[in-house]
Amino acid sequence: MEHQEGNNDIESMEGAWRAVERYGSGLNGKEEGGSASEPLLRKLTGNTTSQIAIIGANVCPVESLDYEIVENDVFKEDWRSRKKVQIFQYIVLKWTLALMIGLATGLVGFFNNLAVENIAGFKLLLTSNLMLEHRYLTAFFAYGGINVILAAAAATLCAYVAPAAAGSGIPEVKAYLNGVDAYSILAPSTLFVKIFGSIAGVSAGFVLGKEGPMVHTGACIANLLGQGGSRKYHLTWTWLRYFKNDRDRRDLITCGSAAGVAAAFRAPVGGVLFALEEAASWWRSALLWRTFFTTAIVAVVLKGLIEYCRSGKCGLFGKGGLIMFDVSSSVSTYNTQDLIAIVAIGLIGGVFGALFNYLVNMTLRTYSFINKKGAPFKILLTIIISLLTSCCSYGLPWFASCIPCPEDLQEECPTVGRSGNFKNFQCPSGHYNDLASLFLNTNDDAIRNLFSGGTENEFRISSLLVFFAAIFCLGVATYGIAIPSGLFIPVILAGATYGRIVGTLLGPLSDLDTGLFALLGAASFLGGTMRMTVSVCVILLELTNDLLMLPLVMLVLLLSKTVADCFNRGVYDQMVKMKGLPFMEAHAEPYMRNLVAGDVISGPLISFSGVERVGNIVEALRFTGHNGFPVINEPPFSDAPELVGLVLRSHLLVLLKGKIFTMGRVETGVEEVLQRFGPFDFSKAGLGKGLKLEDLDILEEELDMFVDLHPIANTSPYTVVETMSLSKAAVLFRELGLRHLCVVPKTPGRPPIVGILTRHDFVPEHILGLFPHVSHRHK
Repeated sequence: MEHQEGNNDIESMEGAWRAVERYGSGLNGKEEGGSASEPLLRKLTGNTTSQIAIIGANVCPVESLDYEIVENDVFKEDWRSRKKVQIFQYIVLKWTLALMIGLATGLVGFFNNLAVENIAGFKLLLTSNLMLEHRYLTAFFAYGGINVILAAAAATLCAYVAPAAAGSGIPEVKAYLNGVDAYSILAPSTLFVKIFGSIAGVSAGFVLGKEGPMVHTGACIANLLGQGGSRKYHLTWTWLRYFKNDRDRRDLITCGSAAGVAAAFRAPVGGVLFALEEAASWWRSALLWRTFFTTAIVAVVLKGLIEYCRSGKCGLFGKGGLIMFDVSSSVSTYNTQDLIAIVAIGLIGGVFGALFNYLVNMTLRTYSFINKKGAPFKILLTIIISLLTSCCSYGLPWFASCIPCPEDLQEECPTVGRSGNFKNFQCPSGHYNDLASLFLNTNDDAIRNLFSGGTENEFRISSLLVFFAAIFCLGVATYGIAIPSGLFIPVILAGATYGRIVGTLLGPLSDLDTGLFALLGAASFLGGTMRMTVSVCVILLELTNDLLMLPLVMLVLLLSKTVADCFNRGVYDQMVKMKGLPFMEAHAEPYMRNLVAGDVISGPLISFSGVERVGNIVEALRFTGHNGFPVINEPPFSDAPELVGLVLRSHLLVLLKGKIFTMGRVETGVEEVLQRFGPFDFSKAGLGKGLKLEDLDILEEELDMFVDLHPIANTSPYTVVETMSLSKAAVLFRELGLRHLCVVPKTPGRPPIVGILTRHDFVPEHILGLFPHVSHRHK
């Protein structure tokens, strides 16, 4: 019997946490307080119905997506009737939507950076000016007050408008592209909060980045453009009906996630590789072309807008504000001694990356107790972390002594303004505070300072150690509060800091510039936390414009990933599991080889006849949440019971609404259905807002009438024999992007179908709940 996948509306925060117990066994994992490898949500007893997971900072039902093409008679008739011009329209529209995704994501990325640079720039200028007047306490209250206001605004948006916008959003996008959907993941409200919450959060001085949220933003934009219009607002365009299916939306959202990376890092090729390596679960050459086209559009849009801002028309946007750390002027030759230092950085990055992932995991589990108490507690937690961050950023530089400005400098020292390597802070004329140059800057400018070449003596080791400890701890503490937050920037900041420390310590032994060591440190920490190699390598090369560093970046990434994999999984993989998202891995678990498909089937099975009584269908829809039902022909429609196919819940609702009923058990045929419905009446509604049973008006006398299910039954469902290895069935299910997998008997003389496997049946918590004895032998 197929397990119900949630069709319920999103509940409030308090109601959603109570729903954890109400919805039962759909939860994948353990309750709070479990080990670091266990999901936050505990699987309860019973064989019921719904999947529930943490989306952003909220708990809500999730359901699987229908990536399979439903080959029923209506679909076949529509496909045969399509003309070449309609096929041409479909192809043109795919590329047009890719173009629009690139344009929109590029504009949003530019707007984000423009807003952050101006808001944060105003705050830092105000603080700097007050300190020049020796009004130090007033400067702190201005700095901390603005940060608290911005943080509270971001948290309020997240807590009350769109809880799904909290965090980076990459685990949710990754799960969506794997086939897991929830109403709020890509909703317009999530997009709105993701943009403005990210601006407020980054401007508030938190140790977080806007790069992760940009991936989620790009996916939301793609989802919005690919919804096929809106009947509610009378915006339905005939051409957009072609995209009213999960398969095409998946491709668009893949393009959107790649565009988000391209907009965040100005790395179009890195965006494509990120979507391929980390985000997407299915890939093909045609999608590669469209994704590359989308990121190229993003690059063109950003380039044009940045050139416009170079004339000074964008306020405090400066030279562009987008992360671009040009270190190509540094000498990139290296020898054996340099390689030893680089190996050390790779090993350090792996250890620190694994530690960072562990601490982030434990922090999120701790914050879950606070977040489930309601929106006010989410906002309060955010304000506390904001105050802590402000105290560290403003207070720690007071413990650093002043350094005389280097001679023969091309730039001004001390720096007058909001950015630069030589912040005056409390120092006298001709001196600067190196720790203030890192803390009292935007995160982008701090990274630029660390990556800067020819600055071996500008930052003391003691200051770098303090900065690294603060960024590492604040990065762990910040991720998990109810604001849009990315991990790329904290990781790059911390990695660049300890890379520069290693470069300073090994300066007499190595000819490499300390700025290059900072780049390699950032690469090693990214490899140790994200566990991405190819995409991170290309992103860093596009960021720094230094192709000569390619072999060294590759080396540290491979080393750090290998070391970190010995301890735990990548940070996004950990979050997917912790949130309870039923993610299908590319490989099956070893214990699945000892089980067969028939072992994990639950019963009894609910099926329909080819011509079924209306009352039976209504009763099944009312008292179950199943999304797929097998259709079985029996005499007189066949000589013996045989499996016709699979019918979807949404198609049954559309058919019942049309009331093509008969008094007797007779077949009406596809012609009758096509006279009443168009092919796109059976397409999936946007954002899951499809027809519901409550929308039907079935009369009492109609319940004893019959309806022919043959025209809407998928006559080509994927089936496996009940004795197939569960590991093979899991790989088949994942590779084909299925929602339902029919299990048929091996021996004759039995019913034509044994049961239906869904995503829930492959989740380890479900399998190990049924067969606990197979778990420990294969770990």
